Amino acid sequence: MAEGFNPLTGMDYPDPDVIRVGDTYYMVSTTMHFFPGAGILRSHDLIHWEICSYIYDFLEHTPGEILEGGQTIYGHGMWAASLRYHAGRFYVAFIAHEWPKTFLFTAENIEGPWTKQYIEGIYHDCSLLFDDDGRVYIVYGNRDIHLTELKADLSGPKEGGLDRIIVRDAPGEFLGYEGSHIYRINGKYVLFLIHSRQREWYRTEACFVADSLDGVWAGGDVYYGDLDGLRSGPAQGGIVDTPDGRWFAVVFQDRGAVGRVPVLIPVTWNRFGYPVFGEAAKEISNACTRPGWTPQPLYDGDDFTSPALKNVWQFNHEPRKGCWETGNGAYVIRTDKTSRTVEFARNTLTQRTLLPGCTAEVIVNAEDLRPGDVAGLCLLIGSYGLIGVSRNADGYALVMKARKPREKEEREYARIPWNKKEARLRAKVRFAGHEGKVCFEYLDGSEWKPLGPEHTMAFALDHFTGARFGLFLYATEETGGSASFSRFTYLPESD
Repeated sequence: MAEGFNPLTGMDYPDPDVIRVGDTYYMVSTTMHFFPGAGILRSHDLIHWEICSYIYDFLEHTPGEILEGGQTIYGHGMWAASLRYHAGRFYVAFIAHEWPKTFLFTAENIEGPWTKQYIEGIYHDCSLLFDDDGRVYIVYGNRDIHLTELKADLSGPKEGGLDRIIVRDAPGEFLGYEGSHIYRINGKYVLFLIHSRQREWYRTEACFVADSLDGVWAGGDVYYGDLDGLRSGPAQGGIVDTPDGRWFAVVFQDRGAVGRVPVLIPVTWNRFGYPVFGEAAKEISNACTRPGWTPQPLYDGDDFTSPALKNVWQFNHEPRKGCWETGNGAYVIRTDKTSRTVEFARNTLTQRTLLPGCTAEVIVNAEDLRPGDVAGLCLLIGSYGLIGVSRNADGYALVMKARKPREKEEREYARIPWNKKEARLRAKVRFAGHEGKVCFEYLDGSEWKPLGPEHTMAFALDHFTGARFGLFLYATEETGGSASFSRFTYLPESD
């Protein structure tokens, strides 16, 4: 029996959809503006997860995706995907909000290669249903939840096919039904949704059940709970069965600056075919389908000796070919454009942060910086903070910059002269409640010294993601400079 704790990953894996194929569980999650995208996790016990694959390396090469012309896709990109396995093939469908289209990726092997195509139309928070009679449907929407029959090849709506609103939330200034997850279970159609209570912002899970797709859908709220006293109810996600016939929901909870983190909740069924949610317990257990299985961590240090990046890394926005490389003990970035702040820097390499806290260290070699360049270690989020090596006409300096929550511009909080071309930098992060705190430090001889004040980070819709460590370089005056990063370490903290 595998044992563990909620929340599951301790990291930002929102909008989960989960399936089981044989003895293996797979989870897809929102990855927004990070590349490679649409990451899939793998598990054999629903508690411990490891990175399995990514669905795409790039999407459409838009100016926003490649950070061109001052454009970005923060708060957009890929989200709320539907993951299904049907007739020996995997399917992942989602929208990216900068595009008036729906993406569909298919593969025979979960590890790829994945083939990209499109479903005609825009299907917000969609869920695919392959019915027993060979017909296929997509459920989607916000407040008004639609069901549309698709062509057999999923290229678009089927002419003359079923197309109707199946569930409708009340009008008002609150989050209406969305986050669709539809299934056929025990001869009934079961639809899970998320919304907020009308009188307060509180995520709530709802479920509706019908005997037929063109029949009456009946149901309502099925889970209004909490975890760790945060008053942010776990909700929105998929359900999955185990080989021994038990059921679980994998939904997410808003955890503030660390992001939105998956939570495992047991599910049973009453005699009318409606799901009954248990509690989001702190301590959880489930049978492991492969006893002795040891998952790979979702984070890792890196000595950058391989010519390929480890799968724990993702770029902030689509990387620029020819302007980064790894191997020979370093990750190297070269600038090919100027940037106002770190948010517009290309080839920033990121890893998620971890509950209840974590620390990252890295050596930055600044020998080839150009005047106006800044290279270093950041916490990437809307309310970001960074420590870096800056070069100007007078030489090098160590700087600490940050943008506070609800402020539009960053501030420089500290700058000290630095007479070396190399610096070892550190960021120590701790999460409490919905806030995240980071302290930046640099190694002076054998002593770690703080640089700048402790910085507070908060989750917001500007990025719509949790805080991530990032290795960055950006130019403010001229292009052509470079920086190298080596001996990256990632240390999780315990409660």
